[in-house]
Amino acid sequence: MEFVRLQVENHIALVTVDRPPVNAIHAQLYDEIAETFRSLNDRNDVRVAIFTGAGSKAFIAGNDLNEFLTMDPNNAGERMKRARESFWSVYDCRVPVIGAINGPALGTGLAYAAVCDLLVASENATFGLPEINVGVMGGAKHLSRLVPQMVVRYMHYTGIPLKASEMKQYGAVIEVVPKDQLMDKAYELANQLAHKSPIALRFAKQSLNTVEYMNLKAGYEFEQGLTGELSRFEDSKEAVRAFFEKRDPVFRGE
Repeated sequence: MEFVRLQVENHIALVTVDRPPVNAIHAQLYDEIAETFRSLNDRNDVRVAIFTGAGSKAFIAGNDLNEFLTMDPNNAGERMKRARESFWSVYDCRVPVIGAINGPALGTGLAYAAVCDLLVASENATFGLPEINVGVMGGAKHLSRLVPQMVVRYMHYTGIPLKASEMKQYGAVIEVVPKDQLMDKAYELANQLAHKSPIALRFAKQSLNTVEYMNLKAGYEFEQGLTGELSRFEDSKEAVRAFFEKRDPVFRGE
């Protein structure tokens, strides 16, 4: 990988986008992000991932605008497919993904943030959809996972970003912290998840992604089905035993 770094320690994967100066996304970087997150699906030593950007200027400050200059109706389809598949690699990653938003998350950056499971952000982080100002469309559906529809429309029509503190008011961000505390907060949250059963975490991720747009009855029936599947694993029984014995469970991923 030229622009993505992957580190794994204590069941936590740290995925860092590193393309100075502002981590703008181009074709190669879309592919590298997708390959990195797909690789986590086959690793038994990873229970949770943190996704962040390198440097102090941005999380991901959008798409590399140079690529839009060469876009036309004939090549747009393949380029858009590459972007979609990269986003879905994060959304469909088998383990929970925590976005540690260390600066502006704009356009493509907002989309990557929106497909994470949980977000923590630094005080200097912003979220925006500047697409209307640079002659493209996209990102509104991603944004609708984070804020109410009328806020989506305001941000999409105007291109004006919102501060992390404003996004927190809508429930999009779990915590907003000083910049030098961001990774500590991300790891604190990641460690909470990493101590859960890795099997239960993967079932939970599958469940949440599947039921998100289901109606209540269908969604709950699906969740019940996963409870039945989970019951065949030893980790499920260990969780119950630990509860009755008033001790911390020891999960083995079995």
